[in-house]
Amino acid sequence: MPLTDIALKKLKPLDRAYKKADANGLFIWVKPNGSKHWHFKYRFMGKEKLMSYGPYPLISLRDARDKRDRDKKLLLEGIDPGSVKKERKLAAEIAARGRFEVLAEELLDKNRREGKAEQTIKKKSWLLDMANEKLGERPIMEITPSEVLAVLKKQEKAGNLETASRLRSTIGEVFRYAIATGVTANDPTASLKGALVRKRVKSRAAITDKTQLGRLLISVEEYSGYRVVKLGLRLLAILHVRPGELRLAKWDEFDLDHGRWTIPEERMKSRLEHVAPLPTQAVQLLEELKTLSHPDAMVLPSQSLKVKPLSENTFNQALRKMGFSKEEMTAHGFRATFSSLANESGLWNPDAIERALAHIEGNEVRRAYARGAFWDERVEMAQWWADLLDDLQRGATSGQGD
Repeated sequence: MPLTDIALKKLKPLDRAYKKADANGLFIWVKPNGSKHWHFKYRFMGKEKLMSYGPYPLISLRDARDKRDRDKKLLLEGIDPGSVKKERKLAAEIAARGRFEVLAEELLDKNRREGKAEQTIKKKSWLLDMANEKLGERPIMEITPSEVLAVLKKQEKAGNLETASRLRSTIGEVFRYAIATGVTANDPTASLKGALVRKRVKSRAAITDKTQLGRLLISVEEYSGYRVVKLGLRLLAILHVRPGELRLAKWDEFDLDHGRWTIPEERMKSRLEHVAPLPTQAVQLLEELKTLSHPDAMVLPSQSLKVKPLSENTFNQALRKMGFSKEEMTAHGFRATFSSLANESGLWNPDAIERALAHIEGNEVRRAYARGAFWDERVEMAQWWADLLDDLQRGATSGQGD
């Protein structure tokens, strides 16, 4: 006989689970702990299947029968109610995590677990905060290209063309992550290619004239500020690495006995480990820096807090104090200085120069080979460069120029 509300209330737990049938496949399962759960047994494509409707009395007898009747109608239409339930559950999960800000945070967390550089995470988080102001609470599958463009145009109108471009790229990353995880099917940023004003690419200022370079080196030598900054600038000139690669260097990366500095992949723009040869002048500077910092801390410690590195703008600020404007020279410009004069000399294989600058080789096979290639030539070139800088500084000091 079909169940009644009175009969349901009288069902008592036993020492083993048991079930009481209602009708047309609906039954209630009673467990030894007293809990009662509704189920619906049916057949689809010749296979017996079971649906769970939830606990009684939260799901009443009428509720359970309504669910059963709904699913029996689906069966009459040739639809498996179990598949429909899974789809509804997936849709609910997508709706719960489908907001742009939720997926943006998931992407950042994924980047952290992948070991992306902290500075990269910080910049991406800063950009996503901008996007979240307008897009954060919006379901990602409903966001249109015009909505994204409005966010980008705000930065463009403020004159922040580079920020607008990076913001488009970062928002696109969130959409591509959402596509990969099944939350949406479209990336509206793809249709915005060419919609923003392009920033004119301007090379970082660099001194490539030997006489002027000699005068710059004298200015570095006469710098009267924090000594670590002075030594850091001299190293930057000799090693021609990116300022951030040197500024965040730690002592365990250096092998002074064998003249090698291994820069870990997480600090490299290419995300590939880079080994730089150390000429004798660089080793001498590093030996002096050892007396100014702790062996377990940074090679170039902050003046205010020794466990922290020099701040991001320290080198450029020092150059400004020496009288070199941003149109004349930048900390990053030492790379262009080395590249120009090394190529101009005609002494070195251009590929060895590119490898010394840790520039990415497009061809994968060639890149793998190049990582270990040109080492002997790079060692010789590193010493030649350090010696040349000494010669240019001496020449400028004596007023002879070059």
